[in-house]
Amino acid sequence: MDFEHIRVVVSQTRLEHLIERFNTKAQAKFYIEHAGGDFETYEEEHEVFHRSLGKVTQVAGRYGKMKVIERKFLPNFLFSDKDVVVVVGQDGLVANVAKYAGELPILAVNPDTVRNDGILLPYTVQNFERGLIALSNNTAKISQVTMAEAKTNEGQHLLAFNDLFIGPSSHTSARYRISYHDHSENQSSSGLIVSTGAGSTGWLSSVFNMTYGVQKTFHSASASGNFKMNWDDDTLAFVVREPFQSKHSQTTVSGGFIAGVERLVIESHMPSNGIIFSDGVEADFLAFNAGTTVEIGLAKHKARLVRGIK
Repeated sequence: MDFEHIRVVVSQTRLEHLIERFNTKAQAKFYIEHAGGDFETYEEEHEVFHRSLGKVTQVAGRYGKMKVIERKFLPNFLFSDKDVVVVVGQDGLVANVAKYAGELPILAVNPDTVRNDGILLPYTVQNFERGLIALSNNTAKISQVTMAEAKTNEGQHLLAFNDLFIGPSSHTSARYRISYHDHSENQSSSGLIVSTGAGSTGWLSSVFNMTYGVQKTFHSASASGNFKMNWDDDTLAFVVREPFQSKHSQTTVSGGFIAGVERLVIESHMPSNGIIFSDGVEADFLAFNAGTTVEIGLAKHKARLVRGIK
C-alpha cells in the first residue's frame, strides 16, 4: 500500500476526563480520594498510556506524516485514500473509528496489555511496526468486518461496527411499527438491538443469556446462551427486547436475520425521546420520534482490520 499519512487516533484517559470535569488535577484527586477511591490507579493508567503513545508516534513518524487525532474530532475529520489509521486505546475505540475510516486499513495497538482485553487490538507497542511494514509492502493480512447501517427517511444515517440500538432514551417503552419480510405489526418494547458478527458476542449475547436463563428457571429447559456469527458474515441479527403483548401491540416478530439486500423497517410512534445509537456511544445518536422511519441493513463497505502478515 502506498500511504503518505499515518493518523493516530486516541481518546482521553480517565484522568484527563477528570481534570476536564474538575478543572485541575488537584481538585480531581481530592474528589476521588474523598469518595474513597485510589487516585494512583488513574495516574498509573494515564502514564502507561502516554508512554505507549509516545513510542507509537515516534515509530510512526519514520514511515509517513503523522498526526494524532482525538476521538471527539472524528465526526468532522476527512480521511484520504493515502491514510493509514492507527488506533491506540481500548477495544471500543476501534469500533468507533471504523465508522469513520471507511475502507482504510485500521492498525490497532493495545497500549496497556494489563488493563485492556484487546480482542480488537492485535498489536502491541513492541510489534506494531511490523504491521506498518507489512502494509507498506502489501503483505499485511486484513480481516473484513461486516458493518450495519441505519438510514432514516430524513436523510440521516449511522454505521455500526458492533450493534445498533433503536428505542427510548430513558427507561420507558418504545412504541413503533416494525416491518420484517412480508409482515408488519405495532409493538411496544424496551427497544431493539441489531448486531453484526463482531458484536454477536457482546450486547446481543447478553440478551440470549437472559432469555435462556429465564427459560431454564421457569420451564426447566436446558439451554445454552452461546451464540456467535463470523465477523465477515453478510448477515445481521436483531432481537426485540422485552416485547409487550396488548390490544395495541403484538409480539410475533421478536427477532431474526437481515441478509444481503434485506431491510428491517421501523416506523417510530414515539412523540419524544426516541433514539438510535451505535456501539454503545449514546452521545452520537439520531433522533427517532414520530414521523421518522428507519431502514436497517448491511453497510455498503466493510471495516478492514490489520491482523498480521500473510
